[in-house]
Amino acid sequence: MSSHISPDEIAEKARKDLANIAGSIAGLKPKDRLQIPQQPMPEQCPEIRRQNIKEVALGYTLEQARLEAMRCLKCKNAPCINGCPVRIDIPSFVSALADGDCKKAIDVIKSSSLLPAVCGRVCPQETQCQEPCTVGKSLKDPEKSVSIGRLERFLADWERENGKIEIPPVKPETGKKVAVIGSGPAGLVVAADLRREGHAVTIFEAFHRPGGVMLYGIPEFRLPKKIVQMEIDTLTAMGVKIVCNFVVGKTRKMLDLLEKDGFDAIFIGTGAGLPKFMNIEGENLVGIFSANEYLTRANLMKAYDKSRAHTPIYNSKKVAVLGGGNVAMDAARTAVRLGAEEVYLVYRRTEKEMPARIEEVAHAKEEGVIFHILENAKRFVGDEYGRVQQMECVRFELGEPDSSGRRKPVEIKGSEFMMDVDTVIVAIGNDSNPLIKQTTEGLATTRWGNIIVDDKQKTSIDRIYAGGDIVLGAATVILAMGEGRRAANSINELLSK
Repeated sequence: MSSHISPDEIAEKARKDLANIAGSIAGLKPKDRLQIPQQPMPEQCPEIRRQNIKEVALGYTLEQARLEAMRCLKCKNAPCINGCPVRIDIPSFVSALADGDCKKAIDVIKSSSLLPAVCGRVCPQETQCQEPCTVGKSLKDPEKSVSIGRLERFLADWERENGKIEIPPVKPETGKKVAVIGSGPAGLVVAADLRREGHAVTIFEAFHRPGGVMLYGIPEFRLPKKIVQMEIDTLTAMGVKIVCNFVVGKTRKMLDLLEKDGFDAIFIGTGAGLPKFMNIEGENLVGIFSANEYLTRANLMKAYDKSRAHTPIYNSKKVAVLGGGNVAMDAARTAVRLGAEEVYLVYRRTEKEMPARIEEVAHAKEEGVIFHILENAKRFVGDEYGRVQQMECVRFELGEPDSSGRRKPVEIKGSEFMMDVDTVIVAIGNDSNPLIKQTTEGLATTRWGNIIVDDKQKTSIDRIYAGGDIVLGAATVILAMGEGRRAANSINELLSK
């Protein structure tokens, strides 16, 4: 932790580096661009950020952003675009930023993406647009690719902080009505694209605030809620209506929206919000939570603000988080900030197989989360009051790859041991909520409850479309947005007829 470089030191170095090449930007050759060092992200010091809920990454300065953009080789085949689920014209916006034209750069992004401030923060760029980057391949290090996500975040923040956000134009009213179920990333993209075409759009949200997983699932220290709210404010300024505390399937059946309420089409973007559990002995003890509940209390209900919170949260000293994805990292890092003395991340494979972002794993370690790899829970033991007191764990070794392509964990016989805990957070994934399936006759789903769609995101019922995690299973913000964009195109095509 002592090696942390201060934001001021990073900014000063970037100013000097940019000054050294400022006069020769236009003449930079590929070999010169490869010599420009990748810009580090300024961050809060780990010892300080453990004690607050503020955003960890502080964002690039203009000088850093331009230097990072200058690293782009301007490849003719632009492999980065193919890696982007919404196909942002990445070379164009990066080139504009390198020239210092931030307005042109953000306009390029927003022609394809409604949520650049969100995607720039939470999308796994290292496995999407940055993975095929020619710079990373040229340097034989994928982590040295152009930091496309950080540049996207910089531009979105520049637009917001300089009052440059513009409300997208809306075409004349068509008289058509569309219902969007769920206000997560897929739903917001569909709502924006349909409203642009002049259709009346109503979003139905089950919670008391819109935003979906961006609001209840992703912690403040990764995605400030004011950013999500500004995106929603843009939608309402366009004329999108948002109805909260409305559970489709209970408040109103989905088919009634079509047959009785006069909607011409429906988009289902309800996500994957039904937590999975391990179904092992003692899992119903007090102090064992799904990551969904834990993070919703901490994020949506602001349980971290103990003096003013609308909800209580368990007082923990020794916390075990089960899982190795981004949600597990979010839960572990939240537990640290809520005052736990020790937080253990228990994962049955090795760190190499963890689906979490490399950056999130590194941040968790810096903040003191203790990693227990090749281990997993076998049963939970409670005290006389029914509260979890210990967790029996078992050790694993890796065998042959399974259907996910990762090496399968194989239990080591006789390796059981006990771990003292007072809180366990289960973060092993989510399934789709069965409510809509149970209350909508004729809606085809997989055996896991995911809605089946065709290549235009249409479900088995005419005029009903779906996308995001309810189709994909638990995925990413940008993949959900890509599905939302396809669905919006299909609905626009349907309504134009």
